[in-house]
Amino acid sequence: MNPVHAEASAAHAPPVAARVLVAGVGNIFLRDDGFGPEVARRLASESSLLASDVHVVDYGIRGMHLAYDLLDDVDVLVLVDAVPSEPGPPLEGGEQPGSAAGSIRVMRIRSEDLDGRAALDPHGMNPAAVLGRLRTLGGELPTTYVVGCVPEDVSEGIGLTDPVSAAVPEAVAAVVSLLARHTPVNPSVTA
Repeated sequence: MNPVHAEASAAHAPPVAARVLVAGVGNIFLRDDGFGPEVARRLASESSLLASDVHVVDYGIRGMHLAYDLLDDVDVLVLVDAVPSEPGPPLEGGEQPGSAAGSIRVMRIRSEDLDGRAALDPHGMNPAAVLGRLRTLGGELPTTYVVGCVPEDVSEGIGLTDPVSAAVPEAVAAVVSLLARHTPVNPSVTA
């Protein structure tokens, strides 16, 4: 087949579905740090919301496991985690925008946002280090988003605080919205 025909055939070929990974990260034994695993659990239980090529995994604190899974041709990563509050000018009453416990933040992460020298702990989870070290492991950063929640309490204990628990459905909706940009809409889901 000559190259012109191959290109023409490729132009009319059906689009290849993106391989998508939703990664819940965090330590369930540190109260609100368990936000990512809880959102992953909720998404997995509502799998009818997801296209068939979306994989939802609760990585907990297994950073190396996430790093190796990202080497397996992932096109889109949605990382769900507890995140620090966002600094900014105070609102009326002195509250910081996005700083209240349970606030959801959605961010796009690019390779230039990461430090490729960050230490990768094989026994822990530092998402910035995992993503920053992908290139040294032979991979590339996929299209990456973080759906984060500002924690109220990350002391030892099991179970999310009330404001963070109340934010789980909003985080699920944010993940589903991001996925709709990269995967076919599941026909069984109605608006």
